[in-house]
Amino acid sequence: MVGDPGPTRQVSRTLSEATNETPWGRVDDDRTVYVREGDGERVVGSFPDGTPEEALAYFTRKYADLEGQIVLLEARIARGTADVSAADTVAKLREQLVEPAAVGDIAALRARVEKLGEKTAELGEKQQAEREAARQEAVAKREAIVAEAERLAAQPESSIRWKDTSHAFEQLFTDWQTAQRSGPQIPKPQADALWKRFRTARQTFDSARRSHFAQMDANNKEVKQRKERIISAAEALAPKGVEGIPAYRALLDDWKAAGRASRKLDDQLWARFKAAGDVLYEAKAAEAAQTNEEYTANLTAKQSLLDEAAPILEQRDHGAARKALTEVQLRWDEIGRVPREALRDIESRLRKIEDHVKGLEEEHWRKTNPETKARSEGLRGQLEASIAELTAEVEAAREAGDAKAVASAEEKLATQQSWLAAIGD
Repeated sequence: MVGDPGPTRQVSRTLSEATNETPWGRVDDDRTVYVREGDGERVVGSFPDGTPEEALAYFTRKYADLEGQIVLLEARIARGTADVSAADTVAKLREQLVEPAAVGDIAALRARVEKLGEKTAELGEKQQAEREAARQEAVAKREAIVAEAERLAAQPESSIRWKDTSHAFEQLFTDWQTAQRSGPQIPKPQADALWKRFRTARQTFDSARRSHFAQMDANNKEVKQRKERIISAAEALAPKGVEGIPAYRALLDDWKAAGRASRKLDDQLWARFKAAGDVLYEAKAAEAAQTNEEYTANLTAKQSLLDEAAPILEQRDHGAARKALTEVQLRWDEIGRVPREALRDIESRLRKIEDHVKGLEEEHWRKTNPETKARSEGLRGQLEASIAELTAEVEAAREAGDAKAVASAEEKLATQQSWLAAIGD
C-alpha cells in the first residue's frame, strides 16, 4: 500500500528513528501497528509491505477518516441542517470507536461523539415540537379551506359568478388533496369532520348550479336564433375583404350582447362566426407572412455569424476567446429574432461556443488560483528535496559497490521524479 507522498513525509518528520513511534502509536519490527489508549496500547493492524512511516501514515489516515465524519456531523448540527438520521449517525460512530483500527487521540473522538449524542437528543425534542406545530398548522390550513368553501356556497344565487366559483371550488379541492398527500398527518376524527363540512358545501353549490343552468336551457333556443342571424350577416361581408372588418367588429359586439347558449352549441356557433371573420383577416395573415420572411433572413444572418465564429472553438487563449465571443454576441443581438422552429438549434450552436470560452476561463482560474498554486509549490519543494537526497544515496551506493542498495534507491528516485512531473509547472 503506497500512500500520498505528502502525508507520508509528514508522519516521517514526527517518527522517532529509534522507536518507530508517534505520540499516539508505534510500529514494531514486523510492521505491527499499535495505538496508545490511556496507560496501555492495543494492536490496530499490520502493514508488512511498507515502511514504518507508511504503516503509521495508513492508520493515521483511518483516524482522519473517523474525525472527518465527526466534523461533518458537528457542522450539520451547528448549521441546523441535521435531521432525524443524526441520532443513527451518532450510534454508528460510537460503534466504530469501540476499538477502531486507527492511530490518533481516540479518547478525544469518543468525547466529541458523546457531546454530539447530547445535541442530537436536544435536536430530536426540537424536531418533535416542530412536527407538532406543523400538524397544528395543517389543521388550520384545512379549516381555512373549509371556511372558504362554506362562504362560496352561502352566496346569494343572484350574485354568484358560476364559472369563477366553480374554478374556485376546484382549486380548493386541489388544495385539500395537496395538503392530504404532502402535508403532515392530522388526527382522523378531525380530518373526517373537516371533510364532511367541505363535501356538504360543495354539494350545496353543485345543486344550485344545476338549477341555474336548467333555467338557462329555456333561453338557448332564442340565443341560437339571434346568433345565427349574426353569422349570416358576417358571412355576407366576405366580398368586401379588409373593408368589411369594421362591420365584422360591430357584429362581434352584437354577438357578445346576444347571450350564451349551452357550451357545446355556443362553441359550434362561434366556430361558424369566427370562420366568417377569418376570411376578412387575410391581409393580417399576409403581414404575418412578411414578418416571417424577415425572421428567415435573420436566421440566415445568424447562421453565417456562427460559421464566422467557429474558430473560437479552436482558441486556447481565454482572453482572446472572450473578446471574440463578445463581438459575436453584440452582432447576434443586433440581427434580431429568428423563426420559432429554428430557435433551439441556432441557440444551441451559440451556447456551445459560450461554454467553450467559459471552460477556458475556468481553466485559467484553476491554474492561477493562489491557494492551489501555493499547495503545488509546497509539494514541489518537498519532492525536489527528496529527489536530491535519493540522488546522493544512489551515488553513495554505487561508490560502495552495493548493487542492491543502488536498485532500491533508483526505484524510489524514479517514483519521486514521476510525482514531480505529475504536478507540472
